[in-house]
Amino acid sequence: MKKYILILLSFSSSIIFSQKIESHKLTKQEITQRELESLTDFPIYRAFEFSDKGGVYELVLGENQKVISKKDTLNTKIQAICAINDHGGFLEKWRINDLLEDYDPKETSIWFWTKYCSTKDIDGDGYTDPVIVYGTRTEYNEIRRVKIITVYKNKKYAIRAVECDLDYCRTFKKDQNWNALPQKIKTFVDQLTEKIRKEQNLLLKNG
Repeated sequence: MKKYILILLSFSSSIIFSQKIESHKLTKQEITQRELESLTDFPIYRAFEFSDKGGVYELVLGENQKVISKKDTLNTKIQAICAINDHGGFLEKWRINDLLEDYDPKETSIWFWTKYCSTKDIDGDGYTDPVIVYGTRTEYNEIRRVKIITVYKNKKYAIRAVECDLDYCRTFKKDQNWNALPQKIKTFVDQLTEKIRKEQNLLLKNG
């Protein structure tokens, strides 16, 4: 009987724990219902809701949609904001802002690469470790910059890459605080970087 109770308690606790780590993409209707438009200065391109031991969070990815055409939507600025549900309102935890750089060849659009973004508990500590990926394209429709930003305990750890045909203008740099991340998270991001290299035919390296 005691063994049965222990198994039952263990099973119940595992269910409770798994319920704390949840994430899903929000529909347009859910975005409106939660009044998430108030969080960002730009139209919301994508939004996620996730919950962990810290509470329930809303992550909105906004793009300013400067030029909208039948072929494409061009953005000059982007904004990612993560806020926690707090007594019927929102308390911002962190944000990411970026915009086009003045460069030759000219950058014409900056956008969130949501297929590579994630809201998972990577290191298994019961808290979500968001990974935000975005890039820029040039007037020749070539990818120029790629940024991979990992948020761990509300601090940002970035990988910044610049693609270029010439060795001298190609860069790949990790923030100085990169090694402060848990090994599981570093391994996850390294594997993600390799996946982007292969799928997008990018070098993502120095020189």
